[in-house]
Amino acid sequence: MSIDIAANELQVAVIQHHCLSEIAANQSHIEESIQRAAQLGARLIVLQELHNSTYFCQQEHPRFFDIAETIPGDSTRWLGSLAQLHQLVIVASLFEKRLAGVYHNTAVVFETDGSIAGLYRKMHIPDDPGYYEKYYFTPGDQGFVPIDTSVGRLGVQVCWDQWFPEGARINALAGAQLLIYPSAIGWEPSDTDAEKQRQLDAWITVQRAHAITNGIPVISSNRQGTEQGDDGQRIDFWGHSFVCDSFGTVMAMASADQDEILMATVNLNESESTRRLWPFLRDRRIDAYQQLKQRTID
Repeated sequence: MSIDIAANELQVAVIQHHCLSEIAANQSHIEESIQRAAQLGARLIVLQELHNSTYFCQQEHPRFFDIAETIPGDSTRWLGSLAQLHQLVIVASLFEKRLAGVYHNTAVVFETDGSIAGLYRKMHIPDDPGYYEKYYFTPGDQGFVPIDTSVGRLGVQVCWDQWFPEGARINALAGAQLLIYPSAIGWEPSDTDAEKQRQLDAWITVQRAHAITNGIPVISSNRQGTEQGDDGQRIDFWGHSFVCDSFGTVMAMASADQDEILMATVNLNESESTRRLWPFLRDRRIDAYQQLKQRTID
């Protein structure tokens, strides 16, 4: 059975690229990509996690705090000017210096007039080989609050957040029309082809599941290319940025190893018809979920 709801279509673009060590080179590529996406009709641009630099979290070294910046700051002025110039909403990702000794992995959303519509500070911070983020980032303290923009209400989270269902659900309950995940994730060089496919499938599946269980489209951006730290640690970022609809159907997906501007048209009204068919939010047993607030259940 299908239900016809008038479409509210939004053209979106995801910028996937290989990050270089020179910040200016990355910013130049981002500028060119945003201009091209605007020419193709995009009204919402999603950039990848920590897009201004290489992924410095492969190692722990205090010198990398030097690239952190305040919000507002140079990068927000630059990105705001691009949003205003091209009349776009932009979701960006910055290494934020909030206070001496307090740094965040922060997504910033820019309105079409160049102003900051809102920001989200990454809540779940990984600490694994090659992903030493707890050394750099303080966990966010704002919770999961959608950001209102001229193109819709955006539920923005960052990378590791995408593995947890709670943030997606809270954003959906708060009226988010899109879930957006700037990401930086890849394979270790020692992974076999089978292991690489296993990890990639899990990454795609868990985000599609957020779309399905909440009846909301998902936009996931990821960097591509190999990046190596000073200590020889290396990550092969797996690309595969994608957009899926509120049924979890993949509408567009980028390659594993190419710079791309991934375009898709999202229907913001589709959640209405999806949730009428699959009323998961209606049937939640909120009276029986108290144990979810416990670390374990003994």
